[in-house]
Order: sequence, then C-alpha cells, then structure tokens
Amino acid sequence: MAEIARVAEGDLIELLPLMRAYCHFYEVDPSDEALLALSRALIADPEREGVQLLARNGGRAVGFATIFWSWATTSAERIGVMNDLYVAPEARGTGVAEALIAACRAECAAHGAGKLTWQTATDNAAAMKVYDRVGATREQWVDYWLPVDRQT
Repeated sequence: MAEIARVAEGDLIELLPLMRAYCHFYEVDPSDEALLALSRALIADPEREGVQLLARNGGRAVGFATIFWSWATTSAERIGVMNDLYVAPEARGTGVAEALIAACRAECAAHGAGKLTWQTATDNAAAMKVYDRVGATREQWVDYWLPVDRQT
C-alpha cells in the first residue's frame, strides 16, 4: 500500500524527477528552477496556494499529485483543483493513483472544499479508466487559454 504525505522541502530531490517525467508526458519543458519554485510556493503557503502530495512504495517516491485551491461560481463553493496526478510507470496498476486521489479528497475535506476537480487529455485512456474506477463524474468542457504579458 502506498504511503502518501504532503511534500516538504526535504522531498524535493525525489519529487523533481517525477515532475519532470510528468512534464515530458505532456511534451512541455519548464526549467527545474521553475518546477521547484512552484513546489516551494505550495510548501510555504498550503492554506492559500494548495498542496503537493508524494506517494511512496517501500520508501521510494513513485507518484505525486498537486492541488490548487479555487472557487466554483457554478456550485458556489470552494474547490480543490487536482492540477497534476502522476504515477511512475513501474508503480501503475498498484493502487498508487487511487491512493493519491483519496488523499486529495481528504485534503479538500480538511480545507473546506466541496469538491475535487481535475482534467486530463482526451487521449489519456489509462487515466480515464482510473478516474472511472474511483467513481468520478466526467464533465464535458472544452479548455482554452491565452498567454499573459507579465508586467516587469
């Protein structure tokens, strides 16, 4: 059974390769410094920003999840957005993903969030099987995004 805990500064050396593998899966390449800055922001302010969870099997880091706190006007409640869920290939099918999702739900409950939400790529069939297995409700939204010119 996977052991799940909040990420702390001492976990970053084990977390970074998992975050890098997750980014590789989605064919993006943020710098290690940017990934670590994200993790450190969550560690510094989990009540406002969110949390990262690290899964270990036999003491070895094998997966992670990231929750950001937000609000949903359509349900008039605080929500947790599971922005990331990644399990190393060798640990897939062992219950790690399900354990991470359960831990995310528990974090949401402790934070007063009414629901945990997330999205996945439309061709990520393996992930969708996990989400269906845990009883999640599939939404029918189309995502858009725009870059933002940052003020310097």
